[in-house]
Amino acid sequence: MPFDLPLALIILFPLTGFAVCGLIGSRMKKPWPGAIASFAVFASFVVALLRFVELASLPQSGRTISETVYTWISVGALRSDVSFLLDPLSAVMILVITGIGFLIHLYSIGYMADDHNDPEGRLNARYFCWLNLFVAFMSLLVLADNYLLMFVGWEGVGLCSYFLIGYWFNREDARGACKKAFIVNRIGDFGFLLAMMLIFLVVGSLNYDDVFAAVRNSPQLFTAGTMGVIGATFLIPLLLFVGATGKSAQIPLFVWLPDAMAGPTPVSALIHAATMVTAGVYMVSRSSALFLQAPQVQLLICVVGTLTALFAALTALAHSDIKKVLAYSTVSQLGFMFMAVGVGAYSVAIFHVFTHAFFKACLFLGSGSVIHALHGEQDMDKMGGLSRKMKITNITFLAAGLALAGAAPFAGFFSKDEIIAALFHAGGNAPILIICGVVAFIAALITGIYTGRQYAQVFLGEARDEELYEHAHENGPTMTIPLIVLGIGSLVVGWIGLPHFGGIPAWGHAFTNWLAPVFENGAAGAAEAAPSIVLLLLGLVIGWGGWLGGVSLGKNAVGVVMPESLRQVSLDAIYTATIVRAGFAIADGLRWIDETFVDGIVKLVGGFVGESSDALRATQTSYARNYALAMAVGAVIVLAWFIAK
Repeated sequence: MPFDLPLALIILFPLTGFAVCGLIGSRMKKPWPGAIASFAVFASFVVALLRFVELASLPQSGRTISETVYTWISVGALRSDVSFLLDPLSAVMILVITGIGFLIHLYSIGYMADDHNDPEGRLNARYFCWLNLFVAFMSLLVLADNYLLMFVGWEGVGLCSYFLIGYWFNREDARGACKKAFIVNRIGDFGFLLAMMLIFLVVGSLNYDDVFAAVRNSPQLFTAGTMGVIGATFLIPLLLFVGATGKSAQIPLFVWLPDAMAGPTPVSALIHAATMVTAGVYMVSRSSALFLQAPQVQLLICVVGTLTALFAALTALAHSDIKKVLAYSTVSQLGFMFMAVGVGAYSVAIFHVFTHAFFKACLFLGSGSVIHALHGEQDMDKMGGLSRKMKITNITFLAAGLALAGAAPFAGFFSKDEIIAALFHAGGNAPILIICGVVAFIAALITGIYTGRQYAQVFLGEARDEELYEHAHENGPTMTIPLIVLGIGSLVVGWIGLPHFGGIPAWGHAFTNWLAPVFENGAAGAAEAAPSIVLLLLGLVIGWGGWLGGVSLGKNAVGVVMPESLRQVSLDAIYTATIVRAGFAIADGLRWIDETFVDGIVKLVGGFVGESSDALRATQTSYARNYALAMAVGAVIVLAWFIAK
């Protein structure tokens, strides 16, 4: 069932919305900039959906659509086209980006209509301008058929995150957060850039087909010794993972993501749920052929993901800011995704990306609905009892929270359970993975606790601030409709990845089967790691037990779940005490060298020139007789020289 709609339209529509909002949006009244931007993303979603249907109609072994727009770079051996690839992996990602991206755009119309930081509405068009550009760059990232074009989208979403996190640029926290996001991501992006250089050096191409074919057919190109002491087989995946730790907020580069809460809440939903933070997981999954050749790097990825999941989950317990809890939750869930990647279960990782997009977008938009109703208040210690005032927000937040906690039958249960199962399945080959599996259980339990606590503090019990409670109200349809859609998704989307239990074949497992042709190891570890009945029951205990424990904690302890001394422990504080302080010390030392030696030499040379100039200036008298006398003396000297010679 072919459609004559080029893949380039998926990117072109939001780019057009970006241009319109950027050029003439300031002359429009609300809600026109938001309407134009939302329509642009919806048009991209329609095109993506139609092409997805076309892709699904192809035989499983031939589910690939490639379209070249033009040759971008052709210099010597380097050739890179603006060419787009739609396969099962990019199809899933582009539907998430445009579908959930559209809902976030629609929600933003209502959320930004009464922006207290922009009462005159002069920045409204700018907001939707950057929001459209963000979607365009993320679409480019996942549709690119080569690493160089992917890197353009990769850098583009980093740039847009800088603009959107710092949207309220008159606030100090927003200015600091956007700079922090940009700088920290540059560290990871440098690793990605080095990896691309090494790929081109080894393979002579940056196109996916060429690189992955070289891995399969010419593995000797990547063997140890190619790059000297450390082989390309190890170094390229390692550097790619460094890039992923920046974008997908893993230890040690996750510190930018919690601070990104300084931007508007819909921006947080877009960054955390549908776009930027999933870029690293997508890039590593797309490069599975490279990573499967480097088991040491995969083990490192799993360990880093495990530590990140646990550390971020514990940190979420320490916060009472409704958005900060969700921010650290995102970091933790990304850790779960990298655990799956680390054991080669790429389809399971993407499945969690898919389910997480629904329930995390719903949670962020739900928190935005609460913040909007409470006139900007984000402290959960001042909330309570909002279920009676905000029924739609309450129900959808409840559904999404249960999905995050991993409670059956909500979406997060299926994907998170498969990750833990994959860890234990792989533990037969590496016992350390059994430890990672145990830690994953603990992190999942903590997830249920802080999510249940958050729900209880915000929606249950009695109001702790009567004035705020009196002003609380449910928001309009542009905000509640996206919540309803995402809340339903949080309940049902997990079923498409239903695994088989024991020897009973699944009626589903459709998600893994859909992605199987993309990965080098077929189903990528999901089918053989299907959860047993024991893991299923443990998942139920963790999800519901953690949630109910968190609800009880939220009611009785009002969020005081960690000692104050532990609340102050953070990687930010460690960086400030070590790297930042060392950076200032180095800068002070370089300044001393500059002032003492560099400036000293410059001043010495400058002083000599100045003194010489003063001396020579005395000869410039402006009297013709003096010049004539000097010429005569000079002539005498010259004649004397020749006579003496």
